[in-house]
Amino acid sequence: MREFAEKVAVITGGGSGIGAALCRLSASLGMKVVIADIDLDAAERVRASLVGRSAIAARVDVSKAEEVEQLAHLAFGSYGAVHLLCNNAGVVPSGRHRPVWEYPLEDWRWAFDVNLMGVVHGLRSFVPRMLAQRAESHIVNTASVAGLVSGSGSPVYSASKHAVVRVTEALHASLRERKAAIGVTALCPGLVNTRIYESERNRPTHLQSASGPAAETPELQAVAADLFANGQSAAEVSEQVFDAIREQRLYQITTPIYDDAIRERAQALLARRNPDFPDLMDLSTRNLRSHER
Repeated sequence: MREFAEKVAVITGGGSGIGAALCRLSASLGMKVVIADIDLDAAERVRASLVGRSAIAARVDVSKAEEVEQLAHLAFGSYGAVHLLCNNAGVVPSGRHRPVWEYPLEDWRWAFDVNLMGVVHGLRSFVPRMLAQRAESHIVNTASVAGLVSGSGSPVYSASKHAVVRVTEALHASLRERKAAIGVTALCPGLVNTRIYESERNRPTHLQSASGPAAETPELQAVAADLFANGQSAAEVSEQVFDAIREQRLYQITTPIYDDAIRERAQALLARRNPDFPDLMDLSTRNLRSHER
């Protein structure tokens, strides 16, 4: 898909970060935009910023299949078609450097309900309708470089993003088998200056851990704040997304910083040897300092 004027975009997690940047870029290209977010006020603020553009804000909890189905009804009922679907909503449970066995079940359920099942619900509700309209279109599922590498850090978030990559690959293969006019991209951002690490603000009450949000160490808080403040901008990532759409690119990895880590995991798999997993926070820090020099 290379022409965007008068086309329709549906973007989940559209109230902030990459989602908001995608909404703004979509609108600037002449698209009609449906902005879905669990925080309706945030979605409305983005809608209000799209002066002179046709846009709708909707409160949607992507972890609930019925709400995503209602979103599809809203989009198709309002605009008659959907040409770009961005399954972008995502969360990161706090306490990112705990051992995998210490994460409470609430963290697993919350991360997988939003990060993975949010994508699944989007595909189930939108793909049949998009196939039926027989128009050139595209689907972007937001994964992460965390879905391509491994190690001890952020295992719950990373596991959900590995699953998103696999689902997106299956979507790409299935649509190609059907010769459908629907392109597919797995968006794999590195560090982006967004509020993703403030996800606890949107955690539902029934998935609150009895012990409350896990605290990060002061050292990690300081490093993380510096890293994300100096990470890629959401606007830059959104530009990369539209380049991937134009080029029908399945994998959009937004930075080369993690290439060695991706390569090490792939080579270890093929060599049937144990991998040497890097510390991704340390890798990010070293690359940031190198860039600053």
